Amino acid sequence: MTPCILKESSRGYDRVEIEDALFMDRRIFLTKAVDASSMECLIKELLYLNNSDPKERITLYINSPGGEVNSGLAAYDLMNLIEAPITTVCIGEAASMAAILFLAGEERIIFPGSRIMIHDPSPGGGSLQGMKPDEIQEQLEDLKRCRDRLCSIIAEKTNKTMDEIRTKTRKDSYFTAEEAISFHLATKIAERI
Repeated sequence: MTPCILKESSRGYDRVEIEDALFMDRRIFLTKAVDASSMECLIKELLYLNNSDPKERITLYINSPGGEVNSGLAAYDLMNLIEAPITTVCIGEAASMAAILFLAGEERIIFPGSRIMIHDPSPGGGSLQGMKPDEIQEQLEDLKRCRDRLCSIIAEKTNKTMDEIRTKTRKDSYFTAEEAISFHLATKIAERI
């Protein structure tokens, strides 16, 4: 059962799901893996909130293991293109593609016990079996372009060099709240919400 609250209206009291009440307060959540479905939902929410009031801040709370790069980049690009200012809040873990979405916030807040993980992208599902050398090379080139795009986003947001970022993303690099501040992934540790 979804948690509800009672809100007074002209008809008396209405039951409203907490998620709907938070949405009307411009607070949205990414608590699933990044994939086409979750990003479609996020994109629709962002577009609606931006169209309803492009000057009012949107807060995106993230607790996600990451996921599909292309789906995530679609949402990342939109977050940078809409007029409404966006604050991102890491409430648990923002890993992989979810860390990139976290970086889209103008203000990036992290809970004290949360962490962020960045790494190089890996190839999607499938097998190299039956592929010709040129097809494998094409996939590798695409993966390198993807890595360069993700590294450039991290470098831009943290004011680090591409070499510094590539060194960190060669393997899974985890950052506590304090380390995320020091590395400039986050702008502030949450003290009060």
